[in-house]
Amino acid sequence: MAQDAGWGPARPGWRGLIVIECVYELAGATPMIVIGTAGHVDHGKSTLVHALTGIDPDRLAEERARGMTIDLGFAWLTLDDGREVSIVDVPGHERFIRNMLAGVGGIDAVLLVIAADEGMMPQTREHLTILDVLGIRHGIIVLTKVDLVEPDWLALVRDDVGTALAGSGLAGAPLVEIAAPRGIGLGALRRAIAALCDRAAVQRSAHGTPRLSVDRAFSIAGFGTVVTGTLLDGPLRIGDEIEFTPTGLRGRVRGLQMHRRSVAEALPGARVAVNVAGVARSAVRRGDMLAPPGWIQPSERVDARLHIAADAGRPVEQNMAVDIYVGAAEVRAAVTLLDAEQLAPGSAGWVQLRLAGATPVSRGDRFVIRQPSPGVTLGGGVVLAAHPPRHRRHRPEVIATLAALARGTPEDLLCEALADGAPQSRVALARVTGLTAALLAAAIGPLVQRDVLRELGGGGAWLIAAEAWRRWAAAAVATAHGYHQAWPLRRGLPLEVLRQQTGWPDEAFGRAIAALEAAQHLVLAGDVVALPGFSPQPTASQRAQLAAWQQASAANPWAPPSFGGDDELLAWLVGHGEVVRLPGDIILPAVAYHAMVQWIGQQLRTDGQIAVGQVRDQFQTTRRYALAVLEHLDAQRVTRRIGDVRVAYRR
Repeated sequence: MAQDAGWGPARPGWRGLIVIECVYELAGATPMIVIGTAGHVDHGKSTLVHALTGIDPDRLAEERARGMTIDLGFAWLTLDDGREVSIVDVPGHERFIRNMLAGVGGIDAVLLVIAADEGMMPQTREHLTILDVLGIRHGIIVLTKVDLVEPDWLALVRDDVGTALAGSGLAGAPLVEIAAPRGIGLGALRRAIAALCDRAAVQRSAHGTPRLSVDRAFSIAGFGTVVTGTLLDGPLRIGDEIEFTPTGLRGRVRGLQMHRRSVAEALPGARVAVNVAGVARSAVRRGDMLAPPGWIQPSERVDARLHIAADAGRPVEQNMAVDIYVGAAEVRAAVTLLDAEQLAPGSAGWVQLRLAGATPVSRGDRFVIRQPSPGVTLGGGVVLAAHPPRHRRHRPEVIATLAALARGTPEDLLCEALADGAPQSRVALARVTGLTAALLAAAIGPLVQRDVLRELGGGGAWLIAAEAWRRWAAAAVATAHGYHQAWPLRRGLPLEVLRQQTGWPDEAFGRAIAALEAAQHLVLAGDVVALPGFSPQPTASQRAQLAAWQQASAANPWAPPSFGGDDELLAWLVGHGEVVRLPGDIILPAVAYHAMVQWIGQQLRTDGQIAVGQVRDQFQTTRRYALAVLEHLDAQRVTRRIGDVRVAYRR
């Protein structure tokens, strides 16, 4: 039976899916660590794993017959404190580098195995390059076969290894010397592994969405299809509905095992064997992604930051064909260089990788690229966008978007796109960030809930940074308040004035004003806004001006003195019907004006006509005032001038 990610007869039995024990519980779980081996062929990786764990990772008869690891092997180690460590053993021969790459994509740390009698070898160096590309920064350097060399030679090997590791992610990693068949150094190595687990432990979320890149699929009589891999991102439970991408085949988790233990739930970071109901073994391939239905959409194009290894031996050129290894998947691709004509060894650039087949990949996944023939590791990088549009080369806006993506998550990118404080439509944000509609929606929701972003209006069609919104809303209210103070007799602040100050698109501005009104910060009245409860009222100074004029007009309201108030007060008085403005800048109290109009109407009905002098004499005013009233009535088509008299206007 396969010795895999713990797959085998559960204690006391798998049949019946009885859960006997869990490696850890959901709450307060100790992070699970997966350690991989790396190093040249025949340097003792599998022997080391067997000596540490008692499990022979060479599960194939051919491997045992040839004494050489061909495919991935799996084992686990129980430390003195009870913690368990998953181990992935990889082949060291250059012909099986593809199998090696399928196994190291999900590891947290590495045992870089170097035989003391040979030292650093070509595959050791290539494996080191791959580890750097994948961002593996935690590890132990294990010098094997130390019993076969003299102390002076061993000292030279140590120096050579230190030089080779300088500048790599494993520079400064602890070095342990062992002779596995004789048990020399195994205790020290176990202690070093315990310390390594402390350094490399990653607290993963127990509430995310699970995904598992399949590195092995097989079947067991009575149980059916079993797939294994390192679980990422979220927990997986018995009974969960799952889907394999890119095939789209759906099934259900019938059972879970970790280190041959049946578990009801597996948490991210663990090596897991999944018994899948409803999917045939022949339908699952290495590199397929197991995840909840509809969660992973296969990609045929990805954006990335590509780093070329210093020892790549050749540059990467435009449209160059490469093999990409991501998770446990391998796919041929063509490289579009977005900001360069070629990428020399040791350099980096922005690229779009055109995949030859639909591949399950997510933002943040690390990948390795190799030259197909002759097989050479060229470098690798990090996926920035898994479903981008096709880009044209040498476009500054594309490079700026990718640079922002490289600096952070979709949430970071959204925040950066809105950092200038102006609102943007969801369509514009998708264009600027390069995020898919699904990624955009997934990022917006939590940011709105955490009050980092603010939606303007329903549906989230327009968004603004929450802090920018608070600043703008406060500024808008302050502007309205200042306007009321400067112009206390006007209805409110003209909307157009406020809109021009923002420079926002009309739709965004309209939604913003509606939001302020809904929050009762402002009141919208036609083409102006005002503070709630505001009504135009004269100031104390203006009331004093008005009182002085009214007092001066009391003696003869039909021939008052010139109005001494300001234009704003006059406009307010006219608007409120307190005074009437006549031609020649003549101002009459409304009561006096209406008395004159009433008398003039009566005269027209009695005599059929009226002259300026009659009005003057009747109200003891001047010709100037009397003429102004009559001209005002002419303009309103109440009277019509004929020579020196006025008659009633007839249509």
